[in-house]
Amino acid sequence: MCNNRFGHRGFGMRHEFHGRDFGQHRGGYRVPVNIVKNDGHYEMLIFAPDRNKEDFNVKVKGFELSISYEVKDDLGEKRNWIRHEFDKTSFERTFMIDDSVDTENIRAEYTNGILQLILPIIPGAERPSHDISVS
Repeated sequence: MCNNRFGHRGFGMRHEFHGRDFGQHRGGYRVPVNIVKNDGHYEMLIFAPDRNKEDFNVKVKGFELSISYEVKDDLGEKRNWIRHEFDKTSFERTFMIDDSVDTENIRAEYTNGILQLILPIIPGAERPSHDISVS
């Protein structure tokens, strides 16, 4: 990919930037995320069951991709729980992307508790890897 201001090659997405953790989360809950590189795009899978797709907020600002969810109604406080092992909580995760990602054509779909993002790679934007000799 590109050698950009983040000083990395070979990665179109980064989860950590200069020692600062960009996997931000609120309230101690960190929603699990899987990222895979396929031919021509990255695929992000965010595990977030029992959510309303309208309440997700996905945005790109510069080289940051943010995914958040805000709980509108906290039913957990209104119920008489007999057993309570999980919550439907708000969250926010932020990832660094580079200029090889076509940010204008990112797609998102929420199905069966998984928010799937497709981040297309701009054709020709990736630089091939190469070996560096150690002297």
